[in-house]
Amino acid sequence: MNVMLHIHGAAGTVTGSCHRLVTPGGSLLIDCGMFQGPKSLRALNYRRFPFDAAEIAAVLLTHAHIDHTGLLPKLALAGFRGPVWTTEATRDLLRWLLPDAGAIQENDVERLNRRNTRRGEPPVTPIYTKADAEASLALLQPRAYDDWFEPLAGVRARFRNAGHILGSAFVELEVDADPRPIRFLFSGDLGPSDKALQPDPAMPLACDVAVLESTYGDSVRERRTAAERRALLGRELTAGLAAGGNVIVPVFAVERTQEILDDIAQLKRHGALPSVAVFLDSPLAGRTTEVFRLHREALDRADDGHAFSGGDFRLVETVEQSKALGRIHGGAVVLAGSGMCDAGRVKHHLKDHLWRPDSTVLFVGYQAPGTLGALIRDGAPRVRIHGEEVSVKARVRRLDGYSGHADRDELVAWMQPVLHGLGSVLLVHGEPDAFAGLADGLARSGLPRERIVVPDLDQSFAFGHRDGRWMAETSDASAPRLPAQEAKARRDWHNEYAEALLELRAALLHPADDASRRRLLGEVRRVIDAHRGRQRQAWGEAKESPSPTARG
Repeated sequence: MNVMLHIHGAAGTVTGSCHRLVTPGGSLLIDCGMFQGPKSLRALNYRRFPFDAAEIAAVLLTHAHIDHTGLLPKLALAGFRGPVWTTEATRDLLRWLLPDAGAIQENDVERLNRRNTRRGEPPVTPIYTKADAEASLALLQPRAYDDWFEPLAGVRARFRNAGHILGSAFVELEVDADPRPIRFLFSGDLGPSDKALQPDPAMPLACDVAVLESTYGDSVRERRTAAERRALLGRELTAGLAAGGNVIVPVFAVERTQEILDDIAQLKRHGALPSVAVFLDSPLAGRTTEVFRLHREALDRADDGHAFSGGDFRLVETVEQSKALGRIHGGAVVLAGSGMCDAGRVKHHLKDHLWRPDSTVLFVGYQAPGTLGALIRDGAPRVRIHGEEVSVKARVRRLDGYSGHADRDELVAWMQPVLHGLGSVLLVHGEPDAFAGLADGLARSGLPRERIVVPDLDQSFAFGHRDGRWMAETSDASAPRLPAQEAKARRDWHNEYAEALLELRAALLHPADDASRRRLLGEVRRVIDAHRGRQRQAWGEAKESPSPTARG
């Protein structure tokens, strides 16, 4: 039996990481993540896996973020019963993250089904529930960094510190093969150098095939010290508060929340920020902050020598408390999830504050294409939240110094120890421009272009041994769940539909008289009628076409 690698996620996009490695000793997954971003991509979360979950013998998780772990409960529901190997800190974080993901799905589906009932549409069910997620936690098996273990017969693996978030790891893996073992490197998500709280990533050993994240493969960030980044945060918060309104900071529950809280605590200790009220409107982020406190010895200390504590923030626990917070319209800093504004309490705060010119929305994390956060960050004048139109009048600011991902130069430098003997590198977890930029960087460092591969969704690879190297070779596979261009699209028709509705409403409000509005609506109806006519014609031609017959 040949060794095969199937790329089932993070292909042409930055979410849904899931790589299936098939070996003579069985099959395992590296990550089992949830798709985020445009609705067409998120719809994949509801579809069947492109493999039999019961045939997966083990899972290795690189870190706790939902785009790498969020479909694990679904995998268990589909028949997976094997161990899920990860680091101890990742296990502790997932005890909160996965049940929360199930609860969010239940809440979102409940809201959607109320809307579907009014529209006469059928109800939908969540991908999994909070109870399903809690049941899947029993599968988690912690392993220490740097210790080799055998997840399958004929397969050896170990976790190395990736410096991305608490507990994050890249995976070095060896699979028995003839004439020699194939050495794989799965980067997971790599942190940048000099990141807050986390050490720099460990350096990899020689490998044959690397699966490399490319999130910022086309970017080279300005190098800033922790003190410089913290000073920028202080200036943004001070300016936002001086504008008269609240400062809303969309945050991820893991790492970004703790980084911001720790820097705010330092700014206050040193008098660089007034004694402002800081609200953490995310029970999940409160729980994960406790995990950070539990593992504080694994975290880098602050510049002034203080161990991580999180500072004196006020945790907003209940929905009623969150609603009461919505009545405060100035003088507060509100951290709320989710970080890309696609779910969670931050959507309510955005609904309350986006239309206020004295409010500030400060983005401190990555915004995937097609998400609400990306639309606001990129200057949309109006957005739709919970089915309602909201005008964007608030100050919209961004601070890039808190990235949890290595940039192009850092990725290339991290790969230097393996480039000489590398057979193939598969670029994942990025967008087309990022892949192109990272490929250029790797090529300039001496890696031949023919060894750089950018997989499509569900693409499969076998491995051939030539000139002393194992190299990835494209293999025949079933059709992908989503065409490559749609999987890589920054926006889908849902985004275009929402934008068209906003533009139509604005156009109807602009004319000075009802006659102009009627003419505009008449033009829209004529376009729709013409489209329906073409559809009827196509259906008629399809009915008249002769059915294919079997050939003798």
